[in-house]
Formats: sequence, C-alpha cells, structure tokens
Amino acid sequence: MNIINQSLRTVKTESPILYRIVQLHFISAIACIIAFFIDDRTLMGVSVWIKPLKFFISGGIYIFTLGYLITLYPYSTKKKHIIRNIVAWTLLLEIGIIAYQAARGVQSHYNQSSLFDALLFSAMGILIAINVLIMVLFAIDTIRLKLNTSKPVQWAILLGWIIVVFGSWVGGQMISQVAHNVGVADGGDGLPLVNWSTVGGDLRIAHFFGLHAIQIIPLFAVLISKKWNTKTVNQVLAVTVFGLLFATWIGFTFYQAKQGIPLVKL
Repeated sequence: MNIINQSLRTVKTESPILYRIVQLHFISAIACIIAFFIDDRTLMGVSVWIKPLKFFISGGIYIFTLGYLITLYPYSTKKKHIIRNIVAWTLLLEIGIIAYQAARGVQSHYNQSSLFDALLFSAMGILIAINVLIMVLFAIDTIRLKLNTSKPVQWAILLGWIIVVFGSWVGGQMISQVAHNVGVADGGDGLPLVNWSTVGGDLRIAHFFGLHAIQIIPLFAVLISKKWNTKTVNQVLAVTVFGLLFATWIGFTFYQAKQGIPLVKL
C-alpha cells in the first residue's frame, strides 16, 4: 500500500490534469456498473456496458502507470508535460468513443456498418497508433538513458515496455482479421466479465496480459528490491526469469488462441 500511496502522491503533484483524467476513468467505470443494473440492453450476448467498464478500468490504470513512470525519466519538464497530455487525452477520447458506441447499443471495434461508425473505428485506430509510438519511444529511451531508479527496476521497465508493444501488436492482429475470436464468431459463451471465449480462440487474452506487463513486471522488481537483500545482479536475474516466464505465458495464450483453442473450455 505504501508503494501505491507514494505513486498517487507523485502523480497528483507532477501532473494534476493527468491525475484528474485517471479519476474520471474510475468514476466512469462506476457509472458503467450502475448502468449495467438499470439498462438491460445486450450486444453480442453481454451487457452493452461491460466493454466500456473494462476499458475505463484498464485505461485508467495505464494512464496512471505512465504518469508515474515518466517521472523516472530524465526528460525536461516540457517534454514530460507534452507526453503526459498526449497519452491522457488520446486515451480518454478513445475510451470515450467506446462508451459512446455502447450507449448507442452498437459495436465500437470492427464496426463498418455505416460511414459514421467506420470513421469512429478509424479514429480509434489512429489514437491507439499514437500511443504505440510513445510506447516504442519509452522502450528506446529506457535502453539509452539512466532512469531515476534501481537497475533491477529499470530492467523490469524495459521488459515491460517491450511486452506492451507486443501486446499492442496482438491488437493489430485482431484488427487485421476484423474480429477477436478465432474459429468461432465474436460473441457467444465467455468467461464472466472479461467474456473471453470458452468455445474458441480469443486473442484478447494475450492482448490483455501484454498490455499490463508494464505494471506487473516493474511491481515484481520493486518487491524483489525491497524484500530480497542480495546482490543487484541476482535481482536483475530474478526479474529476467520472471519477465521471460510472463512473456512465455503471453506467447502461449497467443498461440493457443490462433489455434482456435479457448483458454478455459466450458
């Protein structure tokens, strides 16, 4: 909890606007939960509000993570301000489109049913592409710059960015096939909340774990640094093993999905 509280204070102090946008994401997530109970409309077998709920939570976590991590980079104040604003506002607009389409009761992703829907989907693609480029920038700068953190944590951040870029590539795979399921049509039976298919392959699984590597691996490194009093090289090795195992898991879920096999068959 100390790590979380410290991170919250840092982000709130360094970037009040980004902090408010993160708050807006979680307030909107609560609104989606309320809407879930009072609006019985469904889309592809699930409540229209499940998708924006997931994206508001995931997006809020990502924006907050970036807001904290950027404080570790030796960027100028102006550069940090520009990057934070680009990420926070583009993702807010992206998820805003998802929520808007949910309110209309139509798909946001892969929706080509009208010119308007196609334009919204194209806009979402552009907004995400901007963020992927920023992810690549962070990965490169994590290699070439000295971050204001320990060596194991910097190494974990690099691994996190690399895997996040791969997770984004998986998203591109879904766009190229105009669906997230493999072997079966999108929709149908799925796991609670996440709705990952239980009858066919689902690329959203690898996409999800890939995008959250930037939280999971650095957090592991922080815990290792605090709890394991050993040489730095041993901590780096532990982070490397954890990162490779995590990447292997993502690779497995991607391969499994491409074969049309569900993660959990029910």
